[in-house]
Amino acid sequence: MSTPNNILIVLCNCPDEDVANRLASGVVAARLAACVNQLAPVQSTYLWNERIESTREVPLLIKTTQTAYPALEAWLAAHHPYEVAEIIALSLTAGLPAYLNWVQDSVGSKEAIE
Repeated sequence: MSTPNNILIVLCNCPDEDVANRLASGVVAARLAACVNQLAPVQSTYLWNERIESTREVPLLIKTTQTAYPALEAWLAAHHPYEVAEIIALSLTAGLPAYLNWVQDSVGSKEAIE
């Protein structure tokens, strides 16, 4: 049985829907994530090279486990087009036990899907 502290939600912004689709499919196929939600585009404002930048991005909410996180982070960093990709993990404090168990059972337990 999984507990909330075994499960992470990882946030990763993408430059467009094509990249978001590719990354979402890739991490699920590699069994690094049980599920990825691709959200509606957002406007991001941030500092980059001492300038204020603003651009549209497509956020991903990636459900994974503590154990799979290092491999997920490495995979995203290797496949993301940004020089410094936003890859941040949030711990859960609660969740439906059946859902948490599904995430745990779906990640890393079997061979990757082609």
